[in-house]
Amino acid sequence: MNSQRRDLLKLSPLALAAFAPSLASGQVSGSPAPSSPMFFDVRMYGATGTGKSLDTPGVNAAIAAASAAGGGTVVFPAGTYLCFSIRLKSNVHLYLSQGAVILAAESPKRGETTGQMGGVYDAAEPVTSYDAYQDYGHNHWHNSLIWGEGIENVSITGPGLIYGKGLSYGANRAPRGDYPIYVAEQAGVGNKAIALKNCRNVTFKEFRLLKGGHFGFLLTGVDNLVMDGLLIDTDRDGMDIDCCKNVHVSNCTVNSPWDDGICPKSSYALGYARATENVTITGCTVSGNYMLGTVLDGTYKHFAPDAPMVYRTGRIKCGTESNGGFKNISISNCVFDGCNSLSLESEDGALCEDIAISNITMRDLIGGPLFFRLGARLRGPKPETKVGTLRRIVVQNITSYNSDSKLCNILSGIPDFPIEDIKISNFYMQHKGGATADKAKIVPPEEVEKYPDPGMFGPMPAGGFFLRHVRNLEMSHVEITPMSNDARPSFVLEDVTRADFFAVTAPTPNAIDLRHVKDVRIGWSRAAKDAVISSAEGQTL
Repeated sequence: MNSQRRDLLKLSPLALAAFAPSLASGQVSGSPAPSSPMFFDVRMYGATGTGKSLDTPGVNAAIAAASAAGGGTVVFPAGTYLCFSIRLKSNVHLYLSQGAVILAAESPKRGETTGQMGGVYDAAEPVTSYDAYQDYGHNHWHNSLIWGEGIENVSITGPGLIYGKGLSYGANRAPRGDYPIYVAEQAGVGNKAIALKNCRNVTFKEFRLLKGGHFGFLLTGVDNLVMDGLLIDTDRDGMDIDCCKNVHVSNCTVNSPWDDGICPKSSYALGYARATENVTITGCTVSGNYMLGTVLDGTYKHFAPDAPMVYRTGRIKCGTESNGGFKNISISNCVFDGCNSLSLESEDGALCEDIAISNITMRDLIGGPLFFRLGARLRGPKPETKVGTLRRIVVQNITSYNSDSKLCNILSGIPDFPIEDIKISNFYMQHKGGATADKAKIVPPEEVEKYPDPGMFGPMPAGGFFLRHVRNLEMSHVEITPMSNDARPSFVLEDVTRADFFAVTAPTPNAIDLRHVKDVRIGWSRAAKDAVISSAEGQTL
């Protein structure tokens, strides 16, 4: 019998009954006595699980008792636990039983000072001098459903549900579904499901999260982090992994139509630049085209084609907050479904280096599969915030089907700051095609300081790859296939130095547009004849 099964048996009602006869008989006691030396049932501390009264005091009392005992497991039996802010402590494990729901109470509405049953979420931290470098949500953790700061050896597991019904999604416009708008900056409002700051040795496993607010998870300065087997169906970011080290995200499903799914960041929210590094993301599915809650319940209902205010974002993205950098990152064996590109973005001085991307399948994207951007938004303290790097990136074994053709793959630095050392191999992209010849003449604007997103440049002149300000590029066994005739070249190169194309396939003639290049080699390709080009301007192959 493995250790996980032993743990589940320990947490079964029969096992708990051996420690707490009153629990087995269904009695609820208000006295602060633990269920056992190891397990602390929230109902023994006053929580009812009926969903009709506030259970925050009972839940926090159980956590405090477990912490005071040197650690233990706080158990949520089946039931609905209506809560405002739950405060995590070191050496405490929350276990969500099958049928257990932690329900976020309704935040105060505009003009109100209290929310549901007179309660409020914990106050956000005071404003600091560096709050301007991130939006409001990134700078505050306490105004959350579940939060912890400076703690260690913490976990939340089990098959139960966290439902952020009463949380703000961090925007003050366009209600989503039947949920009211809560203003995130208003006192007493909660805007994150789970938020941790400066913590270590943290595990989240197996539970489900519905409607997580601005962030389902905001994890800032969290080291030794494991996130496994989570199902997140939410109205903004699924998980933000910010300034964290030694992170393993695996086997997670994230549906986030209005924002990013899995999002490593490296903001200035801690008051200094700290890299996110040593990260693996594997075996995950991200999507952006399913109605809120329908991935969770398994019905997978698509939005109507004319549904307003649906962005279909849902991607894996490093950025945009990027002061500290992204180093030593592996993204593998993931599925993208009806969402945006896999994105790497250095905008605020980040050193974005040593990243491996492999074994990714994508369907029905709203643009090309890859968006790599080195820019100069430079949101950070001056003068030390300077343009960063985007280099040493390896991409292999990518297949993409039925992507929208308006936006292709975009790899773009800025003048004097190229993206460097990029290797792309075994890459197959089938896009919708249909662009007319006039689109091939487009010269996208530089937009050096603009917020980075694939649509920032407008329609693209290439069907496959738009490559600008790039140095040391290798492409091998790359195929671009439009589903209908497309008059644009598949590859457009602008300010590209040292590029090798080997075994590349694309519609001919005019597959490759060399607008401004140096040191380009083409070999054994169906897209163009073998060639060695020392320099070229305005040449089409």
